[in-house]
Amino acid sequence: MNIKVFVLLCLCPFSVIAQGFSGLGTDAKEFAAPQPQYLFTFPKDHGAHSDYRIEWWYLTANLNGLDGTAYGLQWTLFRTALAAGEGEGWQSPQLWIGHAAVTSSDMHLATERFARGGIDQAGVQTAPFHAWIDEWSLKGSKFENLTLTANGPDFAYIMTLDATGPLVFHGTNGFSIKSAEGQASYYYSQPFFEINGIITLPTGQVPVTGNAWLDHEWSSQPLSKTQSGWDWFSLSFDNGSKLMGFQLRQKNNQAFTSATYIGSDGVIKTYEGGNFTAQPLKLTSVANRNIPIEWHIKLADQDIDLIVSALNPDAWMDLSIPYWEGPVILNGSHNGKGYLEMTGYE
Repeated sequence: MNIKVFVLLCLCPFSVIAQGFSGLGTDAKEFAAPQPQYLFTFPKDHGAHSDYRIEWWYLTANLNGLDGTAYGLQWTLFRTALAAGEGEGWQSPQLWIGHAAVTSSDMHLATERFARGGIDQAGVQTAPFHAWIDEWSLKGSKFENLTLTANGPDFAYIMTLDATGPLVFHGTNGFSIKSAEGQASYYYSQPFFEINGIITLPTGQVPVTGNAWLDHEWSSQPLSKTQSGWDWFSLSFDNGSKLMGFQLRQKNNQAFTSATYIGSDGVIKTYEGGNFTAQPLKLTSVANRNIPIEWHIKLADQDIDLIVSALNPDAWMDLSIPYWEGPVILNGSHNGKGYLEMTGYE
């Protein structure tokens, strides 16, 4: 197949997403829609759900080198469907994109891969777990113990991950509402990974250790037609507690918010209806866009009042689907580290 045609086919479902992410608010009536009271079944639900239009396995990590230098690491496998179902060989309607990145305070390196479904170039199997695109992989005999690999023109990494806590289900038992109109996704995380390994940079190999957070989410229409993008935070506090919070920005300058607080004692509490707030404090010009690189985060019920600052303001993913993604530093009522993703800024 002509490479330009191949790339066009891969990008087609994402082309509107790249223009403000509003494509995720388009109708998807031929696909399955998330419903409340879904019964998750594992390991099956660690795998792909081909009757839904979009899905991702999203891993971020906050790391430190032996000299204390802070690094961030990202590994993402996206699945999108031209039609529901699997199909055989080149008849498969499933398309895949992989993103990988390494970030420090003065460096941000990112790359991507494209693949068709049905020809074993990319996919996810569950027993044993294996998510891959070309030679990039996230795999292990159990979902709790994984190895992670990726490489690009100017970096590579190989990591070992071991979970020290349970899966966390967002929203109502994994049914995560995204708008006042009722758009939703199925969404769970493994936020308790300990991670260690080697990052290879142009300057050499860097041994690193830290903590990682893996999200798995699938849906068919996660945004409403009135929403343009999101700001998503995964925060790990020094006292052992954690917070996942997001806001979906409305075109009328309002926002729909949701959050999951994970106590150091393992108790999980979900917040919706504006309890979680994220207010941008400082903007900077990145890729000719005004991007918030400092935020004021509040969740009053848990006495959380934070300033969240980008480790590297220039952590722009200048890829086929452009967005900002990078590690953040937390100060205020809680100290710690985390990751921030921002989409739909034009």
